[in-house]
Amino acid sequence: MAIIGAGISGLCTAKLLMTLGYDVEVFDKEAEVGGVWAASRRYPGLATQNPKDTYAFSDFPMPADYPEWPSGSQMQAYLRAYADHFGVTRALSLSTGVLRAEPKADGSGWTLVTQPVGQPDAAPAARAFDWLIVCNGIFSIPSVPDYPGIDAFRAAGGAVLHTSEFTRLEDARGKRVVVIGYGKSSCDVANATVGVSAHTTVLARHLIWKIPKRIGDAVNFKHLFLTRMGEALFPYIELRGVERFLHGPGRFLRNGMLALVQGIISRQLRLGRIGLEPKTPLETIAKSTVSLVSDGFYQKIEDGRMTLMEDEIAALEPGRILMKRGESLPADIIVCGTGWRQRADFLPDAVLAKVTDREGNFRLYRSTLPVGVPRLLFNGYNSSFFSQLSAEVGSFWIAEHMAGRIALPDESVQNRWIDRRLGWMDRRTGGKHCKGTNIVPFSLHHIDEILRDIDLSLPASTRLIQWLRAVDARQFAPLPEKLIARRRGDKRDLGLSRHPELVSGSISPD
Repeated sequence: MAIIGAGISGLCTAKLLMTLGYDVEVFDKEAEVGGVWAASRRYPGLATQNPKDTYAFSDFPMPADYPEWPSGSQMQAYLRAYADHFGVTRALSLSTGVLRAEPKADGSGWTLVTQPVGQPDAAPAARAFDWLIVCNGIFSIPSVPDYPGIDAFRAAGGAVLHTSEFTRLEDARGKRVVVIGYGKSSCDVANATVGVSAHTTVLARHLIWKIPKRIGDAVNFKHLFLTRMGEALFPYIELRGVERFLHGPGRFLRNGMLALVQGIISRQLRLGRIGLEPKTPLETIAKSTVSLVSDGFYQKIEDGRMTLMEDEIAALEPGRILMKRGESLPADIIVCGTGWRQRADFLPDAVLAKVTDREGNFRLYRSTLPVGVPRLLFNGYNSSFFSQLSAEVGSFWIAEHMAGRIALPDESVQNRWIDRRLGWMDRRTGGKHCKGTNIVPFSLHHIDEILRDIDLSLPASTRLIQWLRAVDARQFAPLPEKLIARRRGDKRDLGLSRHPELVSGSISPD
């Protein structure tokens, strides 16, 4: 089994498949595991958006001495420890780029052509695999706008780079820094440069609601938004049970709850006082714009230590930004929190034509399976509040599919499911659905769908608790144990039939 990507989804997929006896190799162009958390991509101020108990793997809690919101370096150390603990490290081929992935003519597998990173003279190596699992993530290719005048700006000594490329805070010392965007990465970077830069300005296209870590300086936001009730406040593609009530006869309750939280956040952050209250209601956070407030961010704006302008770049000149509303702004460094491009360029055009549509949207059944492409799977192609849990559950689905244990609908039904999902995403996000990969804020809905496919479920008592309190990753720990035990008892499994020692139970899950 070839896995591309040694981030969250690649590591947990490798861990489960190795536990089940498959021969796995994981390729990653970085020198260390971690994906977005690798040192080469960590911007100053990077930390998790989730508290650690909602962002851990189900069977590998984060260290007790970690803060509630771990830093980027702590996350990378955690993922490295996970790989070491479960034996995934021995399956890693790091600093190795995948140049091409070609399907075998008979559909029986894939040939990967790889090359060591930074060694252009090294001869590419070709390897054959039975399956290819793409886990390179949706945050792998930085997107930096090609602004008019960008070459002249750079030639005069200016820098234009993505947040993931701004890894040295010292580079901002004494410089006029302009950060583009109002998402979490943009605000984290801007926040970190205050006191180091000559001045920092955030340039936002429009204002969005940002969520404090503690609502009203008291209640951890996870108990409001990382629960089943939190998801139910926003209309899913299908409304059932309590959700049908909240968006029907009980809509006044739902609207009242959101209005109450909106008012608390506005007063807490003094958004009206500093002129930064969004013109849209809080429920628009469901449109792929959910982000936490960086610590002290609005206080720095109120104190004049940082500036936020609602505008966009029209063009660049040496040492200066020209903005669409007519103003200009001096700048030495422009850091762009302008998103990512979701691509899998190592796949041939004929395969990409099936994996994506004309707009570049990924067409994946259950966010995992491309229709009509044998032995190709994806994991982590879903922007989720619970990245680890979504990836873990995705790995369950992958393992069961590879063993032929999922009763898939025919391809026409799969395509209709995908069409409906993409249409719904487009309507609810205004087209900002990360090429069909955005499932926020419906992470638990997605997890539930996957678990139903593979006949696994959480106890009813646990689900009830999740309606009232934040999800804890440890609540899902029994599920991989159940899957592994079930597979050990089924010698029809395509992997275990080649590994009788697993069926006998002589190898532990670790």
